[in-house]
Amino acid sequence: MGSTIQFPENFTTELQAVMPEGLDFNDFIESCQRPLRRSIRINTLKTDVASFLTHAKNKGWQLTPIPWCREGFWIERDEQDTMPLGNTSEYLSGLFYIQEASSMLPVSALTLDPAPNMERVLDAAAAPGSKTTQLAAVMNNQGLLVANEFSASRIKGLYSNVQRCGVTNVALTHFDASVFGGWLPEAFDAILLDAPCSGEGTIRKDPDALKNWSLEHLDEIASIQKKLIDSAFRALKAGGVMIYSTCTLNHRENQQVCQYLKDKYPEAVEFESLTHLFDDAQRAATPEGYLHVWPQIFDSEGFFIARIRKTTNVISHDLPVKRLGKFPFSPLPKKELEPLQSYLKSQFGIEMDKAGWYQRDQEIWRFPVAIEPLIGEIRFDRIGIKVAEKFKKGYRLTHEWAMAFGDRAERSVVELPRELAVEYCMGRDVRPQLDPGKAEVLVTYQGATLGLAKWVGNRLKNQLPRELVRDQNLF
Repeated sequence: MGSTIQFPENFTTELQAVMPEGLDFNDFIESCQRPLRRSIRINTLKTDVASFLTHAKNKGWQLTPIPWCREGFWIERDEQDTMPLGNTSEYLSGLFYIQEASSMLPVSALTLDPAPNMERVLDAAAAPGSKTTQLAAVMNNQGLLVANEFSASRIKGLYSNVQRCGVTNVALTHFDASVFGGWLPEAFDAILLDAPCSGEGTIRKDPDALKNWSLEHLDEIASIQKKLIDSAFRALKAGGVMIYSTCTLNHRENQQVCQYLKDKYPEAVEFESLTHLFDDAQRAATPEGYLHVWPQIFDSEGFFIARIRKTTNVISHDLPVKRLGKFPFSPLPKKELEPLQSYLKSQFGIEMDKAGWYQRDQEIWRFPVAIEPLIGEIRFDRIGIKVAEKFKKGYRLTHEWAMAFGDRAERSVVELPRELAVEYCMGRDVRPQLDPGKAEVLVTYQGATLGLAKWVGNRLKNQLPRELVRDQNLF
């Protein structure tokens, strides 16, 4: 790997100038040549840490705790196991997320005591969804999590990860995040701004990370970051907490961006120390209390994290014109909600809350209740989950409902053996050795939900969405 990494001369000069005393630049270069350790985060919306550890042990996986995230682990598998982690049944059913260890730091920093209220949270640059799903797990699917992504090409992947992990409290938006300060001033209790950056800390994963590196490019990115941090800060409530993070190493995109915010709002910005975020955190701490994680410190990617508390209100002067369009949903009447809830209860034994139900044509949706004050204030691409579609003879439930609520089912659950579970994930109908039932069922493997199917004679008609079908090297 090392022979493929090119270090621009200005890059080494820039980083040598800011590397803290006690760290050796040659150690940094050597660490960049080593393969990055694989790490996962257990999704507590689907399972608990103890149960997953027992399961992993039975599979022969060796998990080593990541100090700054209770749900995070470095993972080692048998050298003969060539199956990608993303093709394992545990991944497909949302039991874990493949996430680089340093990437788990921002959410851990956000929830450090004294933790902010988490009723309404903004993830300002959300794709591909590692921190969004981590936040949703911390929030236990309560409150509202607005996940914003500016890049249209990355929204599909973000939604896919949210769906797989059983997240129900997310509303997706597609904006340049610099609009939030003007459109939703002081609307959020907590904000995570994992800002777009030059990616210097990702060299171990991406040998081409420095391909287009230049000092001019750093200054261009830093200018964007300053707009984003300013807007995010104005969207934060007084008393709330914001995390500013990047996966880069230079001061221009990190310390200097934070100082810009402090200089602009000297009475409102307070940096809270992360020195005690976890044992040994002081090795990466800066004098300001930021964490500046160099790859050689914890054998990880490079990362920067600052925790910012807003001590008083600030005035937003830029109030852009909103073009919201017509909101296509209306509250679902009680007389139409009751038959659906009755069906879910009788077919699966699942009771769902009565709040937050909406409809659009024949679609039935469940929104996070905490979103209601924001309806009409900003345009959302997708809110909550689509639960079902109505037909003359009943309902057709969605895959996302199955992934979010299927583990609660008390009946109409078909546990498949490995061979049939593989067939199901390949999009094929399956014929379990069971007496045929009626209507829809939840399909599981090793107790975890894979999706929905419908009895047609003695076979289960596959209802896995086509875009989720896998065609090779499955568990």
